[in-house]
Amino acid sequence: MNQTLISVDDLKTKVERGSALVIWDCRFNLMDVNQGRKAYQASHIPGALYVDLNKDLAAEVTDETGRHPLPALDKFAEVCEATSIRPDVQVVVYDDCGGAMAARAWWLLKAIGVRDVAVLDGGYPAWLAASAPVVTEFIMPQPSAVRLNSYDHSMIAGREEVARFAADSCLVDARTAERYNGEQEPIDPVAGHIPGALNRPLQANLSSDGRFKPADVLKAEWQALLKDIPAEQVIHYCGSGVTACHNQLAMEIAGLSGSRVYPGSWSEWLKYHPPA
Repeated sequence: MNQTLISVDDLKTKVERGSALVIWDCRFNLMDVNQGRKAYQASHIPGALYVDLNKDLAAEVTDETGRHPLPALDKFAEVCEATSIRPDVQVVVYDDCGGAMAARAWWLLKAIGVRDVAVLDGGYPAWLAASAPVVTEFIMPQPSAVRLNSYDHSMIAGREEVARFAADSCLVDARTAERYNGEQEPIDPVAGHIPGALNRPLQANLSSDGRFKPADVLKAEWQALLKDIPAEQVIHYCGSGVTACHNQLAMEIAGLSGSRVYPGSWSEWLKYHPPA
């Protein structure tokens, strides 16, 4: 069973053999919220179900939250159960943007106790490049009778904790250097970053082909960034708690387990800590 990444070849073999799988198509565009679903309807991996970032992987936005609030874990578990997910089935999640969206699904599934969930390395572009099969039909899933209730809150960091994080802890911002440095901000009302945070753009986790770098390379790069700070004292954030999960996934691939994600991220932080 795969718990971080799965290769196109491995997934293709499992699909051809009819292995027990749940596949989520997580394609989504923050600037065009309908684009992902349209792409899914045009073609997708056989057996894949579409999961919407705004509707399935986030709660409703309020005046107190960031742009993609953490859904209540029991409500998210119901979404998973409705798509046949149970603890003993391999789950595969994919997108078309290097795992930036799929990693959010990976992280949330881990948070409700689904261990065997993996991001398709290279995503849909790699699947197409391998001439792997695609379909247009939608198959109605059979709801799982097994309840998912082994929630793991240890992967989640709250705003209050981020605000008082100890001097020997580390915040890591997954956004581009331009957004981190306050040079541009295409989405949120104010540019910049949380004081004291380091910057590791999620793109740094990927090779030129859109796949994750080898585990040993990721480990070396993350250790160079973090110095002597242990993984357990690392909190990831981004603009809205979506792409921050990419950095946590990269650390897990590297064998640096125990970091957490601040789901409110910059868009929530601004509401409580506006710049002077």
